[in-house]
Amino acid sequence: MVKEIERAGIPVVHICTVVPISLTVGANRIVPAIAIPHPLGNPALDPVEEKKVRRKLVVKALKALETEVEGQTVFED
Repeated sequence: MVKEIERAGIPVVHICTVVPISLTVGANRIVPAIAIPHPLGNPALDPVEEKKVRRKLVVKALKALETEVEGQTVFED
C-alpha cells in the first residue's frame, strides 16, 4: 500500500516495529516504532513521559515527510 500511495505522488512515512519487513515491502521513508505490542507508546510510563515519547516519534515522522529521499531511508534517532 505504501508504494502505491507514493506512486500517486503522496509522500508516506511507514512507522513500523520491524524495519526489515518495511524494507522488504519497499517503503521509502521508514521510522522505527517503540515495540511490537505498543508501537506508538509505552503504557508503563507515566502519562507525561509517554506523551513525550509519542511526540518525539510523530515529530520524527513529520521530518521524514519533509525529507527528499532517493530510495529506501530509515530515519533513526
